[in-house]
Amino acid sequence: MTRYFLLISFCLMTVTSQAQWKKKSKEEAKPKVTAPADTSAKKSKDGLQPYDKVIGKDAVSRWGLFGVHNVKDKWYFEINDTILNRSMLAITRYVKTAAGGGIYGGEQIKKLMLHWEKGPGDKIFMRGTTLIVNSPDSSKPIFQAVQNSNSEPIVGSFSVKSIKKGDKGNSYVIDVTDFFNGDEHSFSLGPINKQRFKLKSLQKNSSFINKISSYPINVEIRTTKTYDIVPPSMDDRSAPSTGSYLPSGGDAGFVTMELNTSMILLPEKPMRKRSFDSRVGFFSGQWTVYGEESQRSNLDTYVTRWRLEPKNASDAEKQLRGELIEPAKPIVYYIDPATPDKWKPYLKQGVDDWNAAFETAGWKNAIRGEYWPENDTTMSLEDARFSVIRYFASDIQNAYGPNVHDPRSGEILESHIGWYHNIMQLLRNWYLVQAGATDPKAGKREFDDELMGRLIRFVSSHEVGHTLGLRHNMGASYATPVEKLRDKDWTTKNGHTSSIMDYARFNYVAQPEDGVTNLYPQIGDYDKWAIKWGYSNVGGKDDKEDAVILNNMIKEAYKNPRLRFGTEISQYDPRYQTEDLGDNAMKASAYGIKNLQRILPKLIEWSVKDGESYTQLEEMYESLVGQFRRYMGHVAKNVGGVYDDPTTSDMDVQPFRPVPKSIQKEAVAFLNQNLFTAPLWLVDQNIISKIRPNAGVDAINKIQTSTLHNVLSGDKLIRLMEFSGTTGYSVEDLLNDLEANIIQKQSGVDIYQRNLQKAYVSKLISLLNPGSASSVELKIGTSYGSSPMTVNLNDTDVPSIARGHLEKIRQTAKLRADTAANSSVRYHYKDILARIDKALKGDK
Repeated sequence: MTRYFLLISFCLMTVTSQAQWKKKSKEEAKPKVTAPADTSAKKSKDGLQPYDKVIGKDAVSRWGLFGVHNVKDKWYFEINDTILNRSMLAITRYVKTAAGGGIYGGEQIKKLMLHWEKGPGDKIFMRGTTLIVNSPDSSKPIFQAVQNSNSEPIVGSFSVKSIKKGDKGNSYVIDVTDFFNGDEHSFSLGPINKQRFKLKSLQKNSSFINKISSYPINVEIRTTKTYDIVPPSMDDRSAPSTGSYLPSGGDAGFVTMELNTSMILLPEKPMRKRSFDSRVGFFSGQWTVYGEESQRSNLDTYVTRWRLEPKNASDAEKQLRGELIEPAKPIVYYIDPATPDKWKPYLKQGVDDWNAAFETAGWKNAIRGEYWPENDTTMSLEDARFSVIRYFASDIQNAYGPNVHDPRSGEILESHIGWYHNIMQLLRNWYLVQAGATDPKAGKREFDDELMGRLIRFVSSHEVGHTLGLRHNMGASYATPVEKLRDKDWTTKNGHTSSIMDYARFNYVAQPEDGVTNLYPQIGDYDKWAIKWGYSNVGGKDDKEDAVILNNMIKEAYKNPRLRFGTEISQYDPRYQTEDLGDNAMKASAYGIKNLQRILPKLIEWSVKDGESYTQLEEMYESLVGQFRRYMGHVAKNVGGVYDDPTTSDMDVQPFRPVPKSIQKEAVAFLNQNLFTAPLWLVDQNIISKIRPNAGVDAINKIQTSTLHNVLSGDKLIRLMEFSGTTGYSVEDLLNDLEANIIQKQSGVDIYQRNLQKAYVSKLISLLNPGSASSVELKIGTSYGSSPMTVNLNDTDVPSIARGHLEKIRQTAKLRADTAANSSVRYHYKDILARIDKALKGDK
């Protein structure tokens, strides 16, 4: 059988399982499913035992992927020949964790691709697969060359205790007790986590196997692990140790956790792959292929997606004719029973909303959310056959949507979406500052259940989208013209972004007088298109023919900006940003600032409560300032920006184009007006006097300085020099535009302006000897970034330009130091003059 050697470069998470066991009488302990007939040989000189001597009448047995037997304090696997050399995934997760470490039951610890094989003598080996190359045809000589360079590690070696012969070949009984009771690297915390929590060694007397369950396609191993801690040191001369103690470790000296490993059988016949295309945002896996006839190695990259198949040939024909059909196996997500009841319907609706997208791909009722049947003892949250939205009692403000997929084909097998309780606090703060001016329901300390439920539904849909294979599409919001965001009818029909996979959040552009009420992200045009591309049966005879058809689909769709994908990893394309809206960051941010100015005076009213401090007011104010800071970042990305369109050679599109000079100048003018002229409206003394003594000057100074360093960063300077030419925006243009406002203005040289001038001069001084800078580029045709391009700025025009501008600023400072009437201003310019003189003359 041809073996595939694969790169494990995928996000693997799977469901753990708790076996439903109890100690039974001899009659009750008999397996419900009849075991294969006992045809074991008599005891041999090699140590093999008769089957009934190893698995006696007192054994508690379960049958599934393996036979699993519990005999007193021993655990045995019974592995049939039909399972040997079959690829499996082993996913280890926390079940119960020690408090205080930021880890929660259901989260993944380890992943491993493995297979079982017959070793020499009476041995069964468990081998891990961590290889990165493949030669698909085992009949060719190059296949052997690939094998010779990719030895698979043996992660477990087991002596065969007994052999049972049957119609489907031999079954091998092995003792796995010590293996799973131990601290095996691939099925335990591992050295990194032990360093993280200052854990030392496994305590064997208080570590044990809880249960092992066997299901049709998976085996679940639940264990309890107890570790002692790294002893604290009183030697002050010793170097600080890695990590921090868990509270239970500090109190008791020991830490106990429950873990679960899901060992899942991969399909014998891998699903047909769908080749990755950088113009559509899907997660991917890849390996290097060595073909007998090829003159070079090739990178085979494929997308991750669920296996949706027709129930029969008749349905397949209907679907190709354009009719909707139901899949043989729909995608089902269960809602964790630990979820508060009032939020369950909204999480479920976030799943169900995706059906509209799957209908564009020819599927009806393809996906659904279901409530966990709590009284059904045949089901377990840890059974890898079930996908679940897990609810974590945590103060972390987050949610995440991973998936477990077959690394041979990209087939998604299951998912555990992580939902942290405190994401509701994050949603409250986002919605309050972004929609507080337009939605009266947002102006509250606590949202009503209906509003919070709608926000939960939006996040649920976003995370489910990830588990369907979709990446963030940060370019989706750019497809909406800014003025359309203020159009009630248009936003009602289309929403404010074309993809729920964007980080577009809420419509902060709409003004109160516009009457816009559809302020939430929703599954949009791009999402439906991406699902159609990823899940349609396009009628090709194989994945290569599919790729040709899919390429033509993309070229046609590319004519519609709402169907385009913008990568989440571009550091230089201003169209691809988080938390932004519209096709012009300057216009959108100006509207956003107007709304922030509207809600700032209301924060006290919205936050205070009798008998409590102003903590909530401080949180709301910091959220508002953070939103303003985001607007400045959205604008700054235009400076030195480059448009990066993922295209192919058969498209009439230029992949890389510098942001036009007029837009870059517009961006700098915006910053000069709204930030580099101090935004004093943020300094509301009625608020600041209630939360801290230095929230005004310090907050503005930090935003000004960080934005200044952003627009003058090394990677931006590299691109400005690269694209300046005769029509591009140059480093000289940028400095002249900044200095016209920061340095040359003579009026209003207050404390904010003086701080900004010092920060600007300090930055120019650093550019006299800038060193090397990196400009990260995207690797064409893949979803991964390439190695950064490093440029030594010392050998460019940057130091020369910086020196010239410092000399000009020196002249201005000298003149003003002699003529300023205000002593603070006079001292300031003398200080600027001294700094520049020291820098230009050298520190002597």
